Amino acid sequence: MFCVPSTELGAIMNITKGGLVLFSANSNSSCMELSKRIAERLGVEMGKVQVYQEPNRETRVQIQESVRGKDVFIIQTVSKDVNTTIMELLIMVYACKTSCAKSIIGVIPYFPYSKQCKMRKRGSIVSKLLASMMCKAGLTHLITMDLHQKEIQGFFNIPVDNLRASPFLLQYIQEEIPDYRNAVIVAKSPASAKRAQSFAERLRLGIAVIHGEAQDAESDMVDGRHSPPTAKNVAAIHPSLEIPMLIPKEKPPITVVGDVGGRIAIIVDDIIDDVDSFLAAAETLKERGAYKIFVMATHGLLSSDAPRLIEESAIDEVVVTNTIPHEIQKLQCPKIKTVDISMILSEAIRRIHNGESMSYLFRNIGLDD
Repeated sequence: MFCVPSTELGAIMNITKGGLVLFSANSNSSCMELSKRIAERLGVEMGKVQVYQEPNRETRVQIQESVRGKDVFIIQTVSKDVNTTIMELLIMVYACKTSCAKSIIGVIPYFPYSKQCKMRKRGSIVSKLLASMMCKAGLTHLITMDLHQKEIQGFFNIPVDNLRASPFLLQYIQEEIPDYRNAVIVAKSPASAKRAQSFAERLRLGIAVIHGEAQDAESDMVDGRHSPPTAKNVAAIHPSLEIPMLIPKEKPPITVVGDVGGRIAIIVDDIIDDVDSFLAAAETLKERGAYKIFVMATHGLLSSDAPRLIEESAIDEVVVTNTIPHEIQKLQCPKIKTVDISMILSEAIRRIHNGESMSYLFRNIGLDD
């Protein structure tokens, strides 16, 4: 298991060369908590900048100190108004570029629009568009965490460091779940099986996979397209042009592959937003005999009525990191717990600024992690 010893990091964290400027691009004060934690660990002051919205909702950025020839790190955590968040980042990046910053590194723990990274019928690959906009604005490097799909890194023509939150979540399991040895790691769908396998192998635990759940929002739906156009007379089509039709998928009844009876079930995923699928998985696990249910995720968007639904559900605890601010949701639901990942972000910033290798932060991480 990969983990960064706090004593080792604490001894070196505030050793940085001059010329580092740390900015928070958020106009929302509730989103600045992570930036303050990172600055405190690095032993530097937050850069002076004003980010605000004009009465007509235009975003305005005023940098209030010199960044000429300096390494500028812009920390941007995603608020509920995701599109405003993106514009704040782009405008600040461009402002630093035109102010002759030596390098501009974006620290974006949760990369927005990451679920829109595949072509869906007549849709678009929005992650690619966003990556192009960031590079065009002047970003020279990106630090992020647990991208929804690792292949998103290929959308950028700049270096991307995709850090992992799993060491902190694994540490939480070992320290905060006393009888975790009696647990089983659960993937709520086959798509999450690799992540569950990674957790299970590091904790030396069993794995279970829920199969047959309801169709999710990312699945393909019939949209009425026909290419070539549908022919009224099938006999008129030349035999050489007859293409075999793909047999449509049919979801089987919900089954749990693996034994969860009398065990603690730990569901792992990268994002928890719309909690319906997690609630359905928790009900299924309860029916199969699990006596405690935990949910572990890196990014806790927890949109809409998620806190209330979690509070009323069979889930005992939801553990997420602070890549996204969710203090309001925690007040609404005591079951939500937070793991701080500012340590690894601070160390990544320090290493990039000092020109040190980043491989230390990726120890024991395989291609499937």
